[in-house]
Amino acid sequence: MSRPPYSDIVAGLPSVTPFVGPETIERQQGNTFRVRIGANESAFGVSPRAAAAMSDAAAGVAWYCDPEGYELRSELAAIHGVSIENVTLGAGIDDLLGLIVRMYMNPGDAVAASLGSYPTFAYHVDGFGGRLETVPYRNDRNDLMALTDLAARTKACILYLANPDNPTGSYYGSNAIGDLLDRLDRVPSDCLFILDEAYLDFVPPDTMLPIDVDDPRLIRVRTFSKAHGMAGARVGYAIAHRDIIRTFDKVRLHFGVSLVAQAGAQASLRDPDFVAGVVKAVEEGRREYRELAEDAGISALPSLTNFVAFDFGTGERAGAVMNTLIERGVFLRKPVAPDLDRLVRVTVGTPDDRAVFSELFKDVMNGK
Repeated sequence: MSRPPYSDIVAGLPSVTPFVGPETIERQQGNTFRVRIGANESAFGVSPRAAAAMSDAAAGVAWYCDPEGYELRSELAAIHGVSIENVTLGAGIDDLLGLIVRMYMNPGDAVAASLGSYPTFAYHVDGFGGRLETVPYRNDRNDLMALTDLAARTKACILYLANPDNPTGSYYGSNAIGDLLDRLDRVPSDCLFILDEAYLDFVPPDTMLPIDVDDPRLIRVRTFSKAHGMAGARVGYAIAHRDIIRTFDKVRLHFGVSLVAQAGAQASLRDPDFVAGVVKAVEEGRREYRELAEDAGISALPSLTNFVAFDFGTGERAGAVMNTLIERGVFLRKPVAPDLDRLVRVTVGTPDDRAVFSELFKDVMNGK
């Protein structure tokens, strides 16, 4: 029986996903993880106010959500000192990245990024027929000069940067990012700059690049999945020039951020003390991880995220340690790109999570 052919783009793609979920591994192994510290979710849960708001909102779940997300966007705009016309919502940053690629990239266009940076962005570029051009990290940090040179050389339509970075945890302050924007002025083609700020809640506020919604070259994307503890609710947002935000309306899924998710995110914004407490707890956990790595005779990369990258020196050793810990009930992930594959990324868990991880980690490192 004949069947309709897939598009040329889809037919040429490998059957892969950016991430294998812990649930998949649990089904394969027939066991439940004791500690889930591999996906950079928040181990500290959601604000009690957000939980209550989502519970209350569930009573109205028979209705569609507000497709404009008006109340949540209004609160976000007020917090960031911009107009509601400068903010749009998406089902997490992953959703927004796919929309941006559709908006700015034609099949065959070049897109610039670091080799081994957030895999979902590469997934979207491939899925819409783009050509991902990359440069390696330099000293375990994004090489900003090389990225802008790459964008110029390939006439890239988009330059993508996660800052703070996933998977290394590194971070550039406002001066460095401002310099990158200045260099983009010299890129021959019109190049959009995506600044992925998923982990921005964990950096000192006085180091952040000021928001400038008059710059049509820049889209900043943020999320409620990290410090707000709402990864399962899928809420992200973009801040950009109003013309860009209006263009999102041409392609976005208007009911993509559910009624319950919108209510929870709005309530979480009204509980800044909870988020500040999470940030403080994560800082303490990062310090413990650095000490744990040092005691084991390895290093941990400096991080301004909710995870720490443990450096095992080689990809083979990193894979062996990670796989053994997975077998013993600890969910972890590692990059696969050359040079970065020597790292294992460990989310900051609760004190109880960290105690279990520490005990098992020491056993594995001691050959037990």
